[in-house]
Amino acid sequence: MTPDDEATTMRDSLCATLTSDDVGRRVSVCGWVARRREHGEHLAFLDLRDYSGLLQAVIEGTLDVRPESVVRVTGTVAARPEGTRNDHLATGSIELTDCAVEVLSVAETPPFPLDERVEVDEALRLRWRFVDLRRGSLARNLRLRARVNRALREAMDAQGFCEVETPLLWAPTPEGAREFVVPSRLHPGDFYVLPQSPQIAKQLLMVGGMDRYYQIARCLRDEDLRADRQFEFTQLDLEASFVTQEDVMRFVSRAVLDAAEVATGVRPASIPTMTWAEARDRYGTDKPDLRFAMTLQDLSPVFATTSLRAFAAPTVKALRVPDGAALTRHRLDQLTEYAREIGAKGLAWFRITADGLDSPLARFLTEAESAAIAAVDGAVPGDLVLAVADEYDVACRVLGALRVTLGSPPVSEGPHRYLWVTEFPMFEGIDEDGNVMAAHHPFTMPHLDDLDVLESDPLRVRSQAYDLVLNGWELGSGSVRIHRADVQSRIFRALGISDDVAESRFGFLLGAFRYGAPPHAGFAFGIDRLVAIFAGEENIREVIAFPKTQSGTDLMTGAPKAITVRQLRELRLAPLVKG
Repeated sequence: MTPDDEATTMRDSLCATLTSDDVGRRVSVCGWVARRREHGEHLAFLDLRDYSGLLQAVIEGTLDVRPESVVRVTGTVAARPEGTRNDHLATGSIELTDCAVEVLSVAETPPFPLDERVEVDEALRLRWRFVDLRRGSLARNLRLRARVNRALREAMDAQGFCEVETPLLWAPTPEGAREFVVPSRLHPGDFYVLPQSPQIAKQLLMVGGMDRYYQIARCLRDEDLRADRQFEFTQLDLEASFVTQEDVMRFVSRAVLDAAEVATGVRPASIPTMTWAEARDRYGTDKPDLRFAMTLQDLSPVFATTSLRAFAAPTVKALRVPDGAALTRHRLDQLTEYAREIGAKGLAWFRITADGLDSPLARFLTEAESAAIAAVDGAVPGDLVLAVADEYDVACRVLGALRVTLGSPPVSEGPHRYLWVTEFPMFEGIDEDGNVMAAHHPFTMPHLDDLDVLESDPLRVRSQAYDLVLNGWELGSGSVRIHRADVQSRIFRALGISDDVAESRFGFLLGAFRYGAPPHAGFAFGIDRLVAIFAGEENIREVIAFPKTQSGTDLMTGAPKAITVRQLRELRLAPLVKG
C-alpha cells in the first residue's frame, strides 16, 4: 500500500508502514491501545495497534486510557534511543514523540488477553469473535484468504472465464446432502432451498452459451460439522464447454498454483495424476497424503497357500512403520482395537529386529512368509510391520487409516503435495432392488472405454470424475457431464430411474438439454480448506470470520433463534413446541 492509498482525512499512515526513512515526519495514526506503560508521573508509552501492526508512541504527561480503547495519535517519527530498539517488531527502531492523543472510543476490559502467547478457550473466542479478530493470527488468515481469492479470480479471468453469480434461493433438489429450507411468504406452503452448490445452474449456463463460467460461490449444506466442514462454505466453482477432463484439470491447476505462489511465495511443481485404483492400492484412500511414504504392500501371493488361519483371506496387505518397533504393547493393542472398530477382523503386528520377527504370530510363519514380512517396503531393524488379512476393500481401507494415524504430519508441517485422482468408479454398489447406486451425481459421463460393459458389468465402469487432493485433504471434485441423451437414458436405466421419475426430478435440466447442450465439464474446490492448509491451521474455523461451533450454533449472535409469532403467521407456519 502506498502512502496515498493508506491516507484518509483522519489518518495519513498505518502503524507498521512507518520506517526509519520517515524520521522527522509529522504523522497521524489511528488504532487500538494494545498496552500502556507508565514511566514515572510524567511519561507514558502506548503501543498502538492497527491491522498492519504495532507502533510505540511516547506520551509526555499523564494519560488515562484503557487498553483496547480507540485513539488517534499525531506525533513526530523519531529514532528510538540507543539500547531501546526492539528487533522483534517491524517498527522496533522508531517511535512517535511529541504526541497529541485523541480518544475516539473508550473500551471496557476485554474478555480475554489479546496476547497471542496466551491460550484462550475456543468457545470464549467465538463468543467474542469481534475481539478475537484483533489478534494477529486470525487477522493474518483473513487477509491471506483475500489474497488467495484475488489470485484465483485473476487466474480464471486470464483463462477466458466469465464470473457469473447464481441464485441463493433455488428449487429443492432430491439428490445430495440435506438442504437448508426457506419458506416463501408470497407463496404460502412452498419453499426455496439454499444451494448446496451451483451445479445445475452452471450446467444451464453452458446450455445458454456462456462457454466458460466461474464463481467464488457461497454454498450451504445442513450436514454435521467437523474440522473441515461448516454449514456455510466457499468454493471456486467453474464450468466450461467444448473441453475434456484434461482441459479442466489444467484450468484448475493454474488457478491453484497461482494462489499457492501468492500465499507461500513459492510456485509448486506441476500437479501429478494418479488413478483412483492406484491410490486405493498404494495408500488405502482416494485422498492420499503424499508428504510421507509408507505405502501399502501386497503380500497376497506369499500367503495364498498359508496354513496360518489368521492370514487365510482373499487379500493380505502390509504397511511398514519406520521406527515403529518402539511402540509399546499397550499402543499396539490400541491400534488393533481401532482396526476392528473400522471394519477389520484383526491386526497383525511384527517388530523387525536384528534376530528376526518379534510377534505373537512369528512362530506360526513359514520361512518364506517370515522373509516376506521382514522385507516389506525395505524394512530394517527398529521398524514395525502391520498386516491385515481380509477382503481387498477392507484391507486397503484399514491400513490406509492406520497409515494416516501413525505417519501424517500436522497441517503446519511438511511441503504442500498436490495430487489429481482420476477414474473414480461410476457406481458404488447394488441396492436392494438390484439397481446400481451412483458414486457421483447421475449426470457424470462414464469412461468411454467402459460403455460396452455398462449393462453387463456396471461395477467395472469408470467415470470421467476427478478429485484434487492436497496433503490428505480433498480440496474438490469435478467431472465431465453427460450431454448425450442416449448415454443419459442408459445411466438412468442402470440406476432404476424411470422416465417419469427422471422428468419429475430433473425435468428442467433435461428439458434444457433438448435444446442443444454442448459437451461440458466442470469442477469446484473448497477455498476454506485451501486457505487453512496455506495458513497451517487444523480447523477451517480459523480462516472464517464468523464460523459456527461443532453443534452448529453462533455463540456471538446466539443463532439459531426462534422468530416471532407474527413472523410465523406471515409465513403461514405453525409454532413448534420445543421439548
